[in-house]
Amino acid sequence: MAKGENGVKAVVRTYYEITGDKVKLKNKKCPRCGSVMAHHMKPRERWACGKCGYTEFVSGKK
Repeated sequence: MAKGENGVKAVVRTYYEITGDKVKLKNKKCPRCGSVMAHHMKPRERWACGKCGYTEFVSGKK
């Protein structure tokens, strides 16, 4: 991966949204342990925590 200024990997920018002087995390935080959760689309859409195993399934609208 490419490294930008100060040796920070460029992929870090995909996890945060910067507007003006504010920085906001794009992903959810785990309600159980506080870690950042991953968003998975397959086989079912869900939010999952890799640290404690907590999973929230996204309800599908049909």
